[in-house]
Amino acid sequence: MTHGNPDVFDLALAQNKSWAYRTAAEDPNLFPSLASGQKPEILWIGCADSRIPETTVLGLKPGDIFVHRNIANILHPGDVNAQSVIEYAVVYLQVKHVVICGHTSCGGVNAALGNKKLGVIDTWLHPLRSLRMQHNKDLRDLSQPEAALKLVELNVRKGVQVLKENPAIIDAVRERGLQLHGIVYQVANGELKELDTSDSPEDEADRKAAFQLEP
Repeated sequence: MTHGNPDVFDLALAQNKSWAYRTAAEDPNLFPSLASGQKPEILWIGCADSRIPETTVLGLKPGDIFVHRNIANILHPGDVNAQSVIEYAVVYLQVKHVVICGHTSCGGVNAALGNKKLGVIDTWLHPLRSLRMQHNKDLRDLSQPEAALKLVELNVRKGVQVLKENPAIIDAVRERGLQLHGIVYQVANGELKELDTSDSPEDEADRKAAFQLEP
């Protein structure tokens, strides 16, 4: 530990012991049950931003949420990491809900709305820039905060669309009623807003015809 103010990591380790003791006192069965396995009902796909700790903002406990996070909660079919998490959560853990969560004040979204060269992160943000291009006419008429919120919502909706095209998710929706959710976290007040990501019957039928696979 350094002199003066404690290092944040040393402080975190010290606080962990207090948290573990307090949690065990409040719920003596929690840690033993977690040691025997996990049964989360929610898969959370969110941004790596430090301000959105999913278990905390949902008021849940360890073991309640299976998590995948990346910069700007970008989801695309070629991301083997994300697709592996989705398949494990949906097929093997049998989660009941899959959530894609974007948030206000997102650095990735703000970067995609700008034109500054950032290096390797530009490759990662390519899907966001594509969304910006597709909706440029609408975005350019908005103020910067309005455009940022609009792109956050577009990104969440795109992620839900990618989920709906996943064969494992298509099967789980059909066979056991898996539910998909697109939400936006308001950093300024800590509240979540769910977006309407429903499809028309025609769009749903077209998607199933193209993406539902048989054994």
